[in-house]
Amino acid sequence: MMVRYASYFMAALLPLLLFRWFTPTSIGEIDFWLLWLFAMVLVSLPVIYAEIALAYRSIEAPLAGMQKLTREADASPLWRSFGWLTAVVAIAIAALVISGASSGLLSALTELNSAPSLPVFAVAGGLMVIAVLLSLLGVAPLPIGLGLMIVGLVMSLTNGLPQVEFAMTNINLTEWARAVALALVSVGAGTGLYWFGQHLVTKQTVTAVEPEGLTKSHSTKLHSTKASRTYHAAKLVLPIWVLQLVVGAVALFSSGLTMPPIGQLLYHAGVLFVASYLLYYSAQQLAHKFGLVVSLVITLIVGLLLVTIVPTTWLVGLLVIVSSIAVLVLSIFAGWHMKISHLRKSLNFGSEASYNLWRVAIRLIIPIALILALIGWMMLWLS
Repeated sequence: MMVRYASYFMAALLPLLLFRWFTPTSIGEIDFWLLWLFAMVLVSLPVIYAEIALAYRSIEAPLAGMQKLTREADASPLWRSFGWLTAVVAIAIAALVISGASSGLLSALTELNSAPSLPVFAVAGGLMVIAVLLSLLGVAPLPIGLGLMIVGLVMSLTNGLPQVEFAMTNINLTEWARAVALALVSVGAGTGLYWFGQHLVTKQTVTAVEPEGLTKSHSTKLHSTKASRTYHAAKLVLPIWVLQLVVGAVALFSSGLTMPPIGQLLYHAGVLFVASYLLYYSAQQLAHKFGLVVSLVITLIVGLLLVTIVPTTWLVGLLVIVSSIAVLVLSIFAGWHMKISHLRKSLNFGSEASYNLWRVAIRLIIPIALILALIGWMMLWLS
């Protein structure tokens, strides 16, 4: 049952985890939130549709699925890089939130006069090891993490709601860059998380309904045929997207809340549980090539290097670059290399006009939006 709702848990959790890293200094900038909503519609929504459609088509996790899809489309193996990029993005997100959690935990313990005499990077390294161990539990930590984070946010309400002054500011490329990054990263577009979530549901269904006397390959083919007739991307995409809009609004206003020390401890403990799922996802992707044990070791080593050596601001930059490249690879492959008939069956839009709008967005609008956003980030970093 938990597997079926993994995508919805992540849809609710990602904005809470990542909004703080991409919002402007003043959260009352109306023009920024309008740009974010614009990016949610024009960029994130079509990408999530593409991701879910490819999940339905491949009946595999992203790394294995891209191998199958590139062969099916007779496309270059270069496009399989999307599967590898999703693993890197997941580890980068986990490292970023664990780095933030380590600082938050030390701050809370300092207020309680219980802070250990350890540097932040040592605490972050210890939390990364714990998160990798928790990743062995698979999907189970997600509801625990969400519950702890909600309790922490509710406790912060005792200090009163923040006063937000809304105002219009000048629109520029750097603001567009932040809006696109927020729309992509906080909703998980291009991370492969929803693709992986759908794969877990499909895998569970195949295991549950496999008839006696059929080989595993025959059962998988049977389910693949059934899936192509019954699965429709819109049934999953729209609830996820609407949930992210709602949670995004909550994350916007909660970013100004002041948590009491106990609330901070609970919230950041919840972050650790959620990070473990991201590491589980990354290890599962790498396991397709290296096996589970080696994949866990790789995930642990890369995660430790990121949280102990790379500054937090650099982690944000790394996440922006890798996630943007991943989305660009996905949009070009889905828009220009996948067979039209295959995508139509997986998306199953109610009208041809809806499909044509999606196709224009995935082929033209998203690459242009991403290139402009990357230019905006370069301007911000150079300044």
